[in-house]
Amino acid sequence: MAAPAVVALRTARMLAAGASPDARDRREMARMGTEKVQAYWESVNAMTLQAVKMNQELALLAMRQWWSGWASPWALLQTQRAAAKVLEQGMIPVHRAATANARRLGRTRKRR
Repeated sequence: MAAPAVVALRTARMLAAGASPDARDRREMARMGTEKVQAYWESVNAMTLQAVKMNQELALLAMRQWWSGWASPWALLQTQRAAAKVLEQGMIPVHRAATANARRLGRTRKRR
């Protein structure tokens, strides 16, 4: 819910700034791009670390099943949960940035 609020607040700010934004508006517009790149790389890093961890756990599960000689439907469930956990970890940095922006941009400031 924070991301649409941030988009709306920033869009309104850009419209209010018009063709000649002041220094504060220019900083905010530059910040938009920087924050997106930073959140992207934090998400990629979090997802990669989680994928490595889950691959190790799934490899151990596969070895246990191979040694026991039977396959379990539980393994499929574990694989699905692992994939969901990777995606969840990837969304944490994006959520953190969006909620921080929503709080920061939602504060009212007097404009000249």
